[in-house]
Amino acid sequence: MTLSAEVVIPLSQAHARLSELAEHVKAGAEKVITKNGESYVALIDARRLDYYHKLERARIHLLLLDDAAAGLEDVEAGRVSDAREALASLKARRTGHA
Repeated sequence: MTLSAEVVIPLSQAHARLSELAEHVKAGAEKVITKNGESYVALIDARRLDYYHKLERARIHLLLLDDAAAGLEDVEAGRVSDAREALASLKARRTGHA
């Protein structure tokens, strides 16, 4: 992703222009603040950050649903084992008693 010059701000300038940058971000812009020429932090609207967090939680829920569906397919196909036996087998392998 290529960032334009008005999006990338050195930390020294961001410190001096924080109020101005905050107003730009509140209006919909995003800013990348650099330190020693490298990306350091991003300045984004708090509502957008909340939205990003909600998207991440939704993605995690979808992954969990995929795992649950795969588990149900394993049960239906008979690819199951007793949990106590599986744990005992794992412990035995770790201690070298396999």
